[in-house]
Amino acid sequence: MSAASHSVIDPVELTRDLIRIPSVTPADEGAMDVLERTLTGLGFTCRRMVFEGPTGVGHDARIENLYARRGTASPNLCFAGHTDVVPTGDVAAWTAAPFEGETRDGILYGRGAVDMKGGIAAWVAAVSRILAEGDVPGSLSFLITGDEEGPALHGTKRVVEALMAEGEVIDACVVGEPSSAHHLGDMIKVGRRGSLNTWITVHGKQGHVAYPDRAANPAPVIAKLLARLDAHVLDDGYPSLDANAPLAERDCVSVGFPPSNLEITTIDVGNPATNIIPAEAKARLNIRFNPTHTGDGLIDWLNREAGLVQAETGLRIELTHMCSGEAFLTEPGVFVTAVQDAVEATLGRRPEASTTGGTSDARFIRALCPVLELGLVGQTMHQVDERVPEAELRALTDAYQAVIGTVFERL
Repeated sequence: MSAASHSVIDPVELTRDLIRIPSVTPADEGAMDVLERTLTGLGFTCRRMVFEGPTGVGHDARIENLYARRGTASPNLCFAGHTDVVPTGDVAAWTAAPFEGETRDGILYGRGAVDMKGGIAAWVAAVSRILAEGDVPGSLSFLITGDEEGPALHGTKRVVEALMAEGEVIDACVVGEPSSAHHLGDMIKVGRRGSLNTWITVHGKQGHVAYPDRAANPAPVIAKLLARLDAHVLDDGYPSLDANAPLAERDCVSVGFPPSNLEITTIDVGNPATNIIPAEAKARLNIRFNPTHTGDGLIDWLNREAGLVQAETGLRIELTHMCSGEAFLTEPGVFVTAVQDAVEATLGRRPEASTTGGTSDARFIRALCPVLELGLVGQTMHQVDERVPEAELRALTDAYQAVIGTVFERL
C-alpha cells in the first residue's frame, strides 16, 4: 500500500472517539473495533486475540486483545497499551460527563483521557504521519489489551505467551502509560517493582474466653507471625549500595530501586462477640520487591517463616500466594538512549529514567524484548475529571514520531 493512500490521524479526535466508548474493565464495548478499523486503514494486519477464564475475583471474563503488525522485516518496534479504564466513581462529582469527550478551554475531559486512550491515539497518529511521508525500515506493531486495569490474567500476559509460542520477534516496545510526572516528557519508566500478595490463615479452636485451656487462640499466633515478617529487612535497595560509601560512588548509579517493602493490608478474626476465642485469624500482605528478589524466592521465605511459627505454637498456618509480576529493569543502552534523545530533541527536556510507581503490563512484555514506558502526565489518572490538554496530545504525537524515527535509525 502506498504512503499516499494513508490519511493522517488527528490524535485529539481519536482520543475523543475512544473516550466515548465506556470500556470499564473488563468490558470492551467496541473499543477494539475502533482501533482495528483505524489500523487496518493504515495497512496493518490485525488479529483479535480473545482469552477468557476465571479472573480471580469470583467470576469469569472474556477479554478482547489486539495484535496488529505492519511489515515483516526486522526490527519490529511495538507499541503496547490498554483500552480498558477504571470505573468513574461518583458521576455527579464530574464537571464533564466521563464518556462524552468534552473539550473546555482546550482541555479534553473523560475517563481514559490520560490512562491511556490518549497515549494510544498519539502513537497511532504518529504512525499515520510517518506512513503518509514514506515507511519505516522494518515493522511496526501494536499490542493492545482490555485487561490492564483488572486482574491482568487474560490480557497482555496471555498475548505475550501466545506470541512467544509462535516465535514472533519484537525487538523493542514502548508502553504508553502516563509516565510523565509533572511535565510532558520529564520521565520514562525503565523498570518496575514486582508485586506479591499473600493470604494467611491461622487455624485455632473456638472456645469461651473464661476457659482458654479448652480453646486454641489463633490471634496471638498470627500477631507473632506478622511481627516477624514486618521486622525483617528485605534489602537496602537495588543496586544495594553502602549508605556510608563516598557520595560520588553512590551517585554513579543512574537507575535503581528503593528498598523492597512488605505491607500488612488487613487483619481479621471475624469475631463480633466479646467472650469468644475465635476459630480462625486471617491476614493479607503485599510485598513490592526490586530485582534483588524473585516471587518464588519470597514465597519460599514466607513459607519458612510460617513453618517456624507453626512449629513453635502448634497451630496450623495456611498461606496462599499470588505473584502478579516480577521486578524488571531495562538497562541503559541503545534503545533507552534513543528514546531519551528523541524526547529531548522534540520537547526540550531529557526524561529521567525512573523505576517508581506500581505495576504495568511492561512486566509481561519484558519476556519478549526491552521495554520502557513513555506517555502523558499522570496527575489526573483514575481521578474524577480525568483530563488532558489537547496541546499535550499533539506534543506527545510529535515526540512519538521522533521516537519511532530515532529508534529505527539506531536499532
